[in-house]
Amino acid sequence: MVNRLLDNNSLSKLIAEKITEQILTGELQPGEKIAETTYAEEYGISRAPIREALYLLTIDGLVERIPRKGAVVKGYSDLEMYDLMEIRKMLENLAIKRISEQGCDFSIIEKMEALLPLMEKATSREQYANLNHQFHSLLIDMTKSEVIINMYSRLGLPLLTLQTMSFMEERYISKSLHDHQLIIEMLKQGDFDKTKSILDKHNNDVIMRIKNAFAKKKKRNKNSQGG
Repeated sequence: MVNRLLDNNSLSKLIAEKITEQILTGELQPGEKIAETTYAEEYGISRAPIREALYLLTIDGLVERIPRKGAVVKGYSDLEMYDLMEIRKMLENLAIKRISEQGCDFSIIEKMEALLPLMEKATSREQYANLNHQFHSLLIDMTKSEVIINMYSRLGLPLLTLQTMSFMEERYISKSLHDHQLIIEMLKQGDFDKTKSILDKHNNDVIMRIKNAFAKKKKRNKNSQGG
């Protein structure tokens, strides 16, 4: 039972974080119904903060409401997922352009560098994906553009879910970490053309890994259906 001193707002955030973790780890699958009673019983609370949590996750794009079914984990088509990644790539390319025009913020680069040892020590792909997302968000923050920052933040948790999927194998994490080290090095040197080149390759690799993951999933589904 949760601490009764927690207010409904804190409870809602706590439950939203729990459901988010279950989605990112695959415990909750796309299209699966999210039963309010499960969390009410687990936390010993009413359904009000659970409904608020589901509302927050709906805004974040992880949950959707379906008539006569209730709240379910939102599923994205392959094309929608590719679109998310392509939008991310375009925004990050625009970020490099803006940074090249106004110069690097070395206080932000220090924050990016501080993430590297944490990423190296990450004990799960979910943990690494979260740190990876923080790294890329700092790159966006360096633009000082509210428009770019807001648009990137709207990709939010669905993008994080895709990033988690792209780190299914250890070798992908090692390559990603190496890319991040190179990006920081090029930013420090003021070589923005090289930064963009590395970032483009980095993002294209992620897109390709996700495409391969989808292809394997489709093949498994086809085999399980006997076709």
